[in-house]
Amino acid sequence: MFSPSRTSRRSAWADLRFLIGIVLVLASVGGVWFIVSAARQTEPVYVAVRAIVPGEPVAAADLAVVEVALGAASDAYLGADDLGEGLVAARTVSAGELVPADALVTDDSTRSTTVVVRSAAEVPGSVVAGSTVELWAAPRLDQSRFDTPRILVADATVVSVSRDDSPLAGGTAAVELVIPRADVAAALAAIADGSALSVIPWTPGQQ
Repeated sequence: MFSPSRTSRRSAWADLRFLIGIVLVLASVGGVWFIVSAARQTEPVYVAVRAIVPGEPVAAADLAVVEVALGAASDAYLGADDLGEGLVAARTVSAGELVPADALVTDDSTRSTTVVVRSAAEVPGSVVAGSTVELWAAPRLDQSRFDTPRILVADATVVSVSRDDSPLAGGTAAVELVIPRADVAAALAAIADGSALSVIPWTPGQQ
């Protein structure tokens, strides 16, 4: 026969295991609830409604507010209450892209500006707003001859392209570019002296 004390000890141990099991189940349920709840927490941040290029002023009309779940990455993007006055883009932000917090800077801190050039060669259809391109220049030697082309601006960003598809134009285009301020003098000089300018798409990894 089992003694009353042994039976009592086994009963107490069974009760303890039962309570531990209940605690573990509750902890598991609580953990799942916390994870699901955290995943459902969204924050209002800005998204670009169009392509925004470096040096371009950015206003509320260029952006839209969306609710997204970012978690710990929330500080990396521009919140709905963080849009100030006099901001310009420091880098390209594609249409539909969440706006990184460091993509906008104050106007007096930007180191780029815009120029409009007319390409002497046909501008490829792949060159659109937001594209990264090279600006090449062939200095004019006389009325009919040009020197060897050279890179004038190695890293420019397209703001807009106005193509002239008339037969006489030969597919040339006026291209508005964002260029570093350090390249402005050379670009203006090339425009003024009648150099043949060409806008060439830039491919990542090319030399």
